[in-house]
Amino acid sequence: MASSNVLMITDDTFEDEVIQSDQPVLVDFWAEWCMPCKMLAPTIDELADEYAGRAKVGKVDTDENRDVAVKFGISAIPTVMVFANGELVKRMVGMQTKKDLKKVLDDALAG
Repeated sequence: MASSNVLMITDDTFEDEVIQSDQPVLVDFWAEWCMPCKMLAPTIDELADEYAGRAKVGKVDTDENRDVAVKFGISAIPTVMVFANGELVKRMVGMQTKKDLKKVLDDALAG
């Protein structure tokens, strides 16, 4: 079951939840049919719980939110992006380890 700390981000909420956020934001671009995305989901849930209150962790379903996916040139999923102060600071395509994702979030938190 997905963590209650994971934001479901849409085309309509991306600006407010990610670009305007006063906290770093990790965004997982995924789709229901993507097996590697499903494999990454438990890690995303764990990060959302561990970083609750310090950073946001969200997911964008690329099938339902094409505008954001096109805007950021998502051509393969899963793609994980980390934003800080409204700017993209890291893009990672494909499966990622929890350790690697934590490092990027920690770096974003450190400023």
